[in-house]
Amino acid sequence: MTVQVNITPNGRMSLPASIRKRLGLEGGGAVLLEETEDGVVLRTVHQAVARAQAIAKKYAGHPDASVDAFLASRRTDSGE
Repeated sequence: MTVQVNITPNGRMSLPASIRKRLGLEGGGAVLLEETEDGVVLRTVHQAVARAQAIAKKYAGHPDASVDAFLASRRTDSGE
């Protein structure tokens, strides 16, 4: 879905009520803005957390994905 949203001279914009309702932002709330090569992406905080969890889940089974493995690697690299 593509919706045109106007930006005021002071930088404010309004999301249509139907979109705010679908995103659970009826009473207001925070969104995260990501600038990409293709443009701008708005995500709710819930969507951003879910996206980060999905990315992290890809590495959860990897033997070098733990904090302990990372610290051990850093110690080795630093000569400790």
